[in-house]
Amino acid sequence: MLLRKAQAAMAVMQGRGQHRPLTSPLRPTRDAPFRARVGERSARLSARGGGLAAPPLRVRRGSAPGAAGPPPGDVRPLARGWRDEHALPLQADYFREGNSDLEDSELRFATCQSLQKQVKSETEQIEEELNEQLFDNLVSFLRRSHSAFQEKTTEWTCRMKSREIPTAALVLGVNVTDHDFTFRSLSEVLQNNVTPYIALLEAKDCPGIKNLMQKLLGQLMNCCIDVDSSEEEDYEQVSRNRVRCSMTSLINWYESATKRTDSETPGKKRTSSRHWQSPPVVVIFKDMESFTTKVLQDFVVISSQHIGQFPLVLIFGIATSPMIIHSLLPHSVSSLLCIELFQSLSCKDHLSTIIDKVLLTTQFPLKLSEKVLQVLINIFLYHDFSVQNFIKGFQLCIVEHFHSNPLSILCCQLEEAKRRVNSLSHNQCENVRRLPSFRRYVESQVSEKQIALLTADSSLKEAVRKLLEDLNVYHENYFPILRCLHVFVSSLPKYPLGKQIRELHCACLENRVWETEEYESSLQLARMLNKSDLVTMLQKCVEILVSSPGREFDEIVEKLKEFLTQFQKLEEAFQERDESISPQKELQKKTNLFHLQKTLLELKESRRSKKLTKFETLRFEVVDYIDSLVRCYLVPADHKTLHEIVYFNTASVLREHLNAAPRIALHTALNNPYSYLKSEALKSDGGSISNKAPDICIAYKLHLECGRLINLVDWLEAFSTVVTAAEGPTADAASSDQVDDVIQYPFSFLSQIWHSTAYRISVRFLECSFLCTDKQLQEENKTTNLSSLNVMKMSQEWIT
Repeated sequence: MLLRKAQAAMAVMQGRGQHRPLTSPLRPTRDAPFRARVGERSARLSARGGGLAAPPLRVRRGSAPGAAGPPPGDVRPLARGWRDEHALPLQADYFREGNSDLEDSELRFATCQSLQKQVKSETEQIEEELNEQLFDNLVSFLRRSHSAFQEKTTEWTCRMKSREIPTAALVLGVNVTDHDFTFRSLSEVLQNNVTPYIALLEAKDCPGIKNLMQKLLGQLMNCCIDVDSSEEEDYEQVSRNRVRCSMTSLINWYESATKRTDSETPGKKRTSSRHWQSPPVVVIFKDMESFTTKVLQDFVVISSQHIGQFPLVLIFGIATSPMIIHSLLPHSVSSLLCIELFQSLSCKDHLSTIIDKVLLTTQFPLKLSEKVLQVLINIFLYHDFSVQNFIKGFQLCIVEHFHSNPLSILCCQLEEAKRRVNSLSHNQCENVRRLPSFRRYVESQVSEKQIALLTADSSLKEAVRKLLEDLNVYHENYFPILRCLHVFVSSLPKYPLGKQIRELHCACLENRVWETEEYESSLQLARMLNKSDLVTMLQKCVEILVSSPGREFDEIVEKLKEFLTQFQKLEEAFQERDESISPQKELQKKTNLFHLQKTLLELKESRRSKKLTKFETLRFEVVDYIDSLVRCYLVPADHKTLHEIVYFNTASVLREHLNAAPRIALHTALNNPYSYLKSEALKSDGGSISNKAPDICIAYKLHLECGRLINLVDWLEAFSTVVTAAEGPTADAASSDQVDDVIQYPFSFLSQIWHSTAYRISVRFLECSFLCTDKQLQEENKTTNLSSLNVMKMSQEWIT
């Protein structure tokens, strides 16, 4: 019965020339995405112009002549509007939209791209430096294994007898998302310096030993071997389909590949000289914990039987602990491996290095506010421990800052920013005057200066150049003093201001750090430091300030060196015997009652006066001097004028992008589609329901008005009333009493339930249909027992 009705409805729509697939709008299908259908419908509605709009469903089925918008079936996103075939690329168009000054948007886009490239280059270089020691150790391990194979020494003979395979256990940590980058870098290092025969295997591609061998042979046989151009013509590419995936095939291929490389004529230059003679075959298991035990056992056992015929080295990528090897492999198999452990740098140390060399420098003009930096750090610490995701978050901040801030054209190096200030338009000068920090700056000036800044663009530009230079000097002085303060507070008990410099940086950006209780407790603890620790800290501070680009640090360095000299003199004086004998020693020497009473009185008076020693006095002077530097140079950034130009502080936007809440996003999209589609036709006042909204949004808002139970008749009739509300007097009177079944029953599963005479359904099931995934819906059906099939079954039993 249902099938005949569906076929009849299809025939009716095809007769009208308007094909409408009978799929539920609750879950968009692959061939007709929900956003594309909504966009097409919205574009055609807006193209109709004035008058009463046709019913949304009919408009979507029809084709308005001359309607603007994408062709039917176009699945491109609608968040920023449609683009024709001759539109700019996505990134450039993203900066152009909403900007009347196209030249300004192009300049911002170019500046953003340049900064992105600089950040990417710098972070890659830092990561190479951090992994350099690890990769050098791995290359050394391969060299030892390979030399033993070539020389056929006694040690290797013993190893051959026991059939041990050289294996490197590479512990990378739980930041699994960063492992791909590490293995790519390792593969490049090995290919450039050791061997071209490298295979990277993942557990998802190797469910069985046959799949593993196929993947291994496929990657090795497609390796690029450097040969002369005259010999490239003679190189025959082996077809994987014709090769039997076995260890014998791998050995035969390796022998032929090495013979082909070694058979070069002596007169020709050997282009592959950077590779070793008879290079080893390196097999990298990227995620060893995910491999099944049987696959690993079979591969190790088979490889150990042929280890004497070609040099094989295994590298196990481990995220948890090296003990996983013994958990996955029994002793009889693990004894076939000659394992050496390698430990990569901790992800926290890696992040600290990235923050220290990228964010806490004057190399890059863009800075992050305390809230934004805290969002990125919290995502790192509480979600994935991924340094790569942290870098991507910083790159996202760059894009958002240059897109949302019109004055970001001045977020560049100082000399370039001064040149750009001269070309600021009047509108851009007005944007400068609207900045809250610039308003405070204007209010602090005399009346004549205020009038000039608010009326004359030339005076404004001159002031902006001066303020940008002051802001640059502030950053040059801020970071070295911040490092000096971190030297003092990072070794204090319980770390009142944090152990990492990023924690201290956030505290300084948030508020005046010297007004906090943590800072006061840090000063009290610093006043109790011993001489050796204090001298070591002063020496580190001198090194930091000498290597910094600040212009005002000469006097500070001289003062710190003077403190070091005074400590040295105190040490020399301490080695000499004091001229005066202390009261304690007099007490030991004299036993006369009169002298004993006099000595006790002197001790009592000295305790009352609490006279400080020379060392304690000097220690107090050092701590007070560091405190004065903190109060002078570590002023929060939001207290500086024009900080909005170089600081990205929209933490909410960043949190929406990186810390998504799917249920809230779905509810917002269904309840207020204008927030995502940005179509004026979708704007609604208060809780009203617009007939121009997508069908699923109308049904969702109607179902929110119901209580625990929902009447399907009322719900579907209300949906039909909302959809056809715009026809009004223009509708045909003859067909006014006839309601289109497609409009009244727009959802496939509801249509089935309705025709099965099921009048009521749980609202909880409908909420799952709207906001839950298929898996969650199945779980909900198990608990509530209210799936569509069950409802149909209950309704049929009720009819019977």
